Amino acid sequence: MPEGTICNKRPVASREDLDALLADSNGKKYYAEMEELDVDAEKLWATIQKTMKSRTKTWLDICAHCGLCADSCFLYSVNERDPKQVPSYKIQSTLGEIVKKKGNVSNEFMRMCMDTAWSKCTCCNRCGSFCPYGIDMGVMFGYLRGLLHSQGFVPWELKIGSGMHRLFRAQMDVTVEEFVDTCEWMVDEALEEWPCLEIPVDKEDADIVYMINAREAKHYPEDIVEAAILFHVAGENWTMPSEGWEMTSLSMFAGDWEACKMQVETVYGAMERLRPKRMVATECGHAYRATVIEGPYWAGRPDGQPPVECLHYVEWVAEALETGKLKIDPAKRIKEPVTLQDSCNYVRNAGLRDCGRIIMKHIAEDFREMAPNKEHNYCCGGGGGFNGIGRYRKQRNVALKMKREQILATGAKFVIAPCHNCWDAIRDLEEEFEIGIRWSFLKPLLIKMLVVPEHLLPQE
Repeated sequence: MPEGTICNKRPVASREDLDALLADSNGKKYYAEMEELDVDAEKLWATIQKTMKSRTKTWLDICAHCGLCADSCFLYSVNERDPKQVPSYKIQSTLGEIVKKKGNVSNEFMRMCMDTAWSKCTCCNRCGSFCPYGIDMGVMFGYLRGLLHSQGFVPWELKIGSGMHRLFRAQMDVTVEEFVDTCEWMVDEALEEWPCLEIPVDKEDADIVYMINAREAKHYPEDIVEAAILFHVAGENWTMPSEGWEMTSLSMFAGDWEACKMQVETVYGAMERLRPKRMVATECGHAYRATVIEGPYWAGRPDGQPPVECLHYVEWVAEALETGKLKIDPAKRIKEPVTLQDSCNYVRNAGLRDCGRIIMKHIAEDFREMAPNKEHNYCCGGGGGFNGIGRYRKQRNVALKMKREQILATGAKFVIAPCHNCWDAIRDLEEEFEIGIRWSFLKPLLIKMLVVPEHLLPQE
């Protein structure tokens, strides 16, 4: 079968396409059609010849199969050191074979590649830190995902997510009107406690434009108002765009590079339209990576930089605490043992290793590091789209074991996770293993600890 009705090589192009996917409970029909999907070997090889750059070719050629990457991979460790979980094996047995065979591979092989690319690698890029040649399997798996997507071999949830970005420029169907209404509603809810609070929308030439994860607008609107409160107390001149506020990219997880470009150009368009001095990204690792690290290349920006200076939320919080824009009441600091989850995407992949420690210095009395930590920390267990794919839930739950052991070793029962994927994984970890922990983003913790200037308090 060259093409299924919902599992095919065509990207989502209409609301009808998206609704057909959404109507397929758990992707049952989608995966059945996938088993009959033809591989277009000619197109696959043409894509490789056009898109595979010298770095990837060199990495495939020079891998010595030494196995030093094995212990760097948490999935290898938690899966009883299965040789098929060694990063070099995983990439050579998938992408390496596609290249060797010049795209002449079977449907069954492509489905194996899909299972490997999305359930045996989170693209955390930790292996690249330990390879003596600097080979990064995470980067190559990202490329492999793109090849698989182009042939229709992509998990059902990510075909939906990528389609959302194509249609709505967000991972969820939130319209401009709904977003603005949500901001107004959240301000109204908070005015009694925080007089004069605002969420300025489309304010030009502000010092900060704040951008978020669509889940906050759709499911966690309190996160938006918490950010507003902290900007308010810090005295920031800030705004949010009515369009282009969504930084995340399920398209990146899906390997839909065209949709990645469409998404990030919408974000950059908001920056260029409003002309802020800086952008502050919400507590989301992959949103930061998609917009700040990968985005400039998707958008074809010659300097490799976004239109304005960009900060992850941990950077802004660390700066605000150090400069005194935000002051913490010493009596309200966290007294119990607490640990911190380092997100792969803004710590290992963006170098923001020190920001979390600066924050913990201000807010915690008994901060306990995970081991390893900072740029050597392990993935939460749910990155790279792993959290959201029902087909691989059992494998994802096994993957959570590494983070479980890291947390237990600290003796802390409280985990701060300034990243949506990490927050989700740690929530699910507790649900799965019941180790008795709590977890939180930074914003609600900071609000409880703030020294609030008198003029910002409600008047009797």
